[in-house]
Parts: sequence; structure tokens; C-alpha cells
Amino acid sequence: MPKPVNVRITTMDAELEFSIQPKTTGKQLFDQVVKTIGFREVWYFGLQYMDSKGYPTWLKLDKKVSSQEVKNENPLQFKFRAKLFPEDVPEELIQNVTQKLFFMQVKESILSDEVYCPPETAVLLASYAVQAKFGDYSKEDHRPGYLMTERLLPHRVLEQHKLSNDQWEERIQVWHEEHGGMLKEDAIMEYLKIAQDLEMYGVNYYDIKNKKGTEVCLGVDALGLNVYEKDDRLTPKIGFPWSEIRNISFNDKKFIIKPIDKKSPDFVFYAPRMRINKRILYLCMGNHDLYMRRRRPDSIEVQQMKAQAQEERKKREQDKEQLEKERKIREDIERQKEELEQDKQTLMMRVRQSEEKTRKVMTELDDQSKRAYELERECQRKQEETANLEEERQTALRAKEALSRQAENQRRNQEQLAAQLAQQTSTITMLEEDRRRQEEEVNTWQSKAKEAEVDLQRTKEELDLVTTTPLLPPPPPPLSLYDHSDYNSDNEESSSTHSADLHSESLSNHHREDYRTTEAEKNQRVRKQLKDLTLELEQARDESKNTQNDLLHSANVREGRDKYKTLRQIRQGNTKQRIDEFESL
Repeated sequence: MPKPVNVRITTMDAELEFSIQPKTTGKQLFDQVVKTIGFREVWYFGLQYMDSKGYPTWLKLDKKVSSQEVKNENPLQFKFRAKLFPEDVPEELIQNVTQKLFFMQVKESILSDEVYCPPETAVLLASYAVQAKFGDYSKEDHRPGYLMTERLLPHRVLEQHKLSNDQWEERIQVWHEEHGGMLKEDAIMEYLKIAQDLEMYGVNYYDIKNKKGTEVCLGVDALGLNVYEKDDRLTPKIGFPWSEIRNISFNDKKFIIKPIDKKSPDFVFYAPRMRINKRILYLCMGNHDLYMRRRRPDSIEVQQMKAQAQEERKKREQDKEQLEKERKIREDIERQKEELEQDKQTLMMRVRQSEEKTRKVMTELDDQSKRAYELERECQRKQEETANLEEERQTALRAKEALSRQAENQRRNQEQLAAQLAQQTSTITMLEEDRRRQEEEVNTWQSKAKEAEVDLQRTKEELDLVTTTPLLPPPPPPLSLYDHSDYNSDNEESSSTHSADLHSESLSNHHREDYRTTEAEKNQRVRKQLKDLTLELEQARDESKNTQNDLLHSANVREGRDKYKTLRQIRQGNTKQRIDEFESL
């Protein structure tokens, strides 16, 4: 009995392992993978492996896995990747899981510089990637250094600017904060809407030659075929939308494209190997099939998926509204906490001020009491001295009267008595002067005593006022808030001639891509963000480290070109004129 074969499938964010039988087909393995992942938009994806010659190859779904040129490893290694891309992400990608898979693959292509991304766009995309991973920015949860382990920018961008890791984080954090309230799924979609406008997004490039042997590059994408100069993969020179192509085929290294316009010659080019022509053929068939599928009414399955996605979208919006309400409630609670804390600090400051004022008043009261006591004692002493002086004056007056009487009676001793009288008179005069001075001092001290009593009374009243005034009560606490089929056949032993008719029937909207505009052009917010980032990064940019793609991009910007304007320009004129232009390169 044949032994089972171990298989390892690497997705963008996980590894899956299966055991398959030797007779298991590519489709059976693919179906097992998509069932495990749990998504239904299978037409974009495939299983990629490195063949025995070292070329990346897509697993053929209609053949046994064991019969294909997979390296003989244990386990067999496959990558689950998107091989076809949508024309317009928000219009076409339905399931969240599909959007996430595209997001991770596109992000890896940008970070590895497989898809060129200008610095300002890279920083803006990085901020959406951070929002998709971390959700809303929070000072408490997202401390400085929270992005240090994240791979967010292409190495080329880091090298071209004189900014430290901290400075890069500061810039990305500022834009991360701007996305507050955005759901992670919406951040992924915003990332993809901007990324799909990059010139190299979703393009598979192949080196080819025209009949003259001029080396050029062919780009195959969701919108058609484009021809690039060998050293410029940003700006196609000639374009052919799928709506103009009737049949594609190749014979060995010669590839032939027959236009719808039968008056036009065939578009013929040459690949270096037949293997390359096979890949171009099946990639063209897959892209053309999706191109036509987008322009037909949705199948029942797609309608059901869109209805389910609409319900999920509605639920996410409801959840978003609920989260926004909860966020506002949290902000209100935090604001109330801050206000309460401020009120508490204000109250405590007032208490401290009151206590300090009370201490000063008490100190002043003690001083005034001591002063009043001393004044009172001084006043009593002066009163006693005044009384003594008054008594002495009265005694002197009585003595004077007695002497006067004696003078009358003793006229004979007038000279002696006169001397005594003069002496007594002098004494009386001095005593009178002392008494008068004492009376003035007594009056002065009595006035000071009255002023001290008034000051003492006022101080007592202020003390009573301070000690009896109630402090403001703290504010009341806040209320509780409470099938696709893969056509890719790389068997060199098979017939060297392959052909496929591309039935581009007349569809009313088959030229809708001619009216596409970039997200930056139709979204004023994105346009302003990119402009601000450009000005900000210019200050730190080292122009000497510009790459060829940087120079090409700058030239396109100066000339006012973008991805869709260029496509409209290179599709002007009839098919014959463009084929003649290709032949003349």
C-alpha cells in the first residue's frame, strides 16, 4: 500500500501540515487548504512551490501532486499565495479573511521592495498596519518603544533618511494616533486601497523582445498587458486592456496576441524560454477570466457572500458604535476623575492656606496680647507716678501757703523766707513741669492702650471667623456607569503550441478602468496626509541614496503622472497604432 506523503503549506501568518495520498490531485490539496483556512474567494489564490530547476511554479490543480516537479523533500513545501489580484479591492474582496491574506502578502511585497513604495506612502501605510495590529493608540498601553520590534518600513526608506529608530517610531505613532476609532478590518482596507495605486502592485513582469530584438519588459495584471522599457518598471509605455484582446497563443518562444480589431496586426513578442511563454499564457487566461467575471452579474454564491459580508459589516459598525460609546464613557470617567483630583488638590491647598493663616493669626494674637499686657502695666506705672507727683504738688502748695502765712507773720525774716520761697517756687515749677509731662505720657499710653484693645478685638474676630468658616465639602462622587482551475503547465515535454480564445464580449462597463483615480486624488484626507509626510521627510532625506525607482517616481510626480493617468495615456489611439509603436521600439 502506498505510503502517505507529508505536506507543509505556509500561509502569510501560519503553517499547515497535511498527509496526502500519492494519488491526491492538486485540486484536492488546494480544497483542503481553503477549507482549513475557512474562506471562499478561492479564485485569486494558488499553491506555489520551487520546482526542481529552482523556478517558482504554481501547482497544477488537475494533476496529481506527486506527478509534478515538486522538490523531493519531507514534508513537501508549498506557499499559499495570491496569484491574481483584484482590480479594485473595496469593490471585489468580500470576506475579511481574504482581505487579511491580501493585506499580509501586499505588505510583505512592499517591505521587501518587490513593489516600489515612495517613503511618504510607506510611512502612512505603516501607520495603518499598526492600527490593524494594535487597534487604537493609547498612552497607557503603547509606551515608547512599542514599535521597536515591528518591521514597518522598507530597508531602502530607512537607509535614505537620517532618522533614528525612536524618531521613526514618533512619526508613525503620530499617524497611528490619527486613526483613533478605526476598526482593525477598516485599517486593513485603507491600507489596500492606497497600496493598489502603487505602480508595481499586482503586476507580473517578464523579459521579452520584439521582432527587432529590442529587450523590453511585459507586465501582466488585472487591467491588461503593458510594455515597459527594460530599466523602468514604474511607467509603462504601451498598453492593451483585456477588452481589446481576442486570442492568445504561443509556439515555442514566440507569443502571439490577436486583437479584437481584425484590421490590426498581431501583437507578437518573444520570450527567452518556452516555459516563460506558458506562464504568460496561463496568467493572461486567469486575469482575463477575472476581468470578464467582474463585468458580469454576480453569481448566486457571490451574492450570498456579499450579503453575509454586508451583515458582518453592519454588525462591525454596531460594535464600533458601541466601542465608541464605551470609549466616550471611559473618557468621561477619566475626565471626572481628573476633575475630582483637581478639586481635591484645590481643597487641600485651601486647607493648607487656612491652616497657615490660622497659625499667623494665633501668632499675631499672642504678640498683641503680650503688647497689650505690657502697655497696661506701663499705664498703671505712669498713673502711679502721676498720683505721687500730684500728692507732692499738693504738699508743696500747702507748704507754700504755710510759708506765705509765715511771711505775713514774719516779715522780719523776709530775706530768709524769700530765699526759701524762691526755692520752693522753683521746685513747684519743676514739679508742675514733671506733672504736665507725666500727664501727656499717661494720655499717650492710654491712647496706645485703646488702640491695642481695638487691634486685639479685631484679631479675635478674625480668628473666630477663620475657625468657624466651614470648608467646602468635596463634590459628590460620579454616578456609577455601571475553481478555479490553474492552467499552468510547465511540462517542457508537452506540445510547444498552446492557444486560448479570450471571449471579450461587448460589455457596457468594460472600460470602467479608464475612469479610475488614485485614493489620494479622490480622498482629500489621504492627499493631505501624504503631502504633510512628504514635507516632513524631505528635511531628513539623503538624496545621494536615491535608487533608480526613486528617481523614476520623482520624475512621474513632477510631470503629474500617476498609475491610472499613465494607463489612460498609453491606451490612446487604436490598437494598430500601439502595436506599430511596440514594433518600432
